[in-house]
Amino acid sequence: MVIRRATAADAAHLTELVRHSGAYRGAYAAMVEDYEVTAEYVAAHDVFVAEGEDGRLLGFYALLLGPPAELDLMFVADTAQGLGVGRRLAAHMKERARAAGLPAVRVVSHPPSEGFYRSVGAVRVGTVPAALPRITWERPELVFALG
Repeated sequence: MVIRRATAADAAHLTELVRHSGAYRGAYAAMVEDYEVTAEYVAAHDVFVAEGEDGRLLGFYALLLGPPAELDLMFVADTAQGLGVGRRLAAHMKERARAAGLPAVRVVSHPPSEGFYRSVGAVRVGTVPAALPRITWERPELVFALG
């Protein structure tokens, strides 16, 4: 697996990964059904993709350098779950954030993903209220301390 900077040409594939994520089925589907990762978004932020040796997209993350710094997106393809892709992406994100001189990175997590973020070093600091009408549930707020 290789982690590389995303390009504008990746935007449609990233959008597809978000919209088809198994983590967002059922009650969570409304959150991503119309979501789009645009070429402009990729150009404006630190977006990195994980690719398999065959060039297949395994996952990606988007780090907003802020202020405040935030891990805006992190997705792993359903077929790559459990292979360590998310851990590698999280480690890469923390390296990038440290290199940018950030003391911490905030994450507003999809509720089922909180355990993953905690397993890679994030600490829960609060709860973000629902954002009606699309997001009808509270979300865990976590922080990666980088110091």
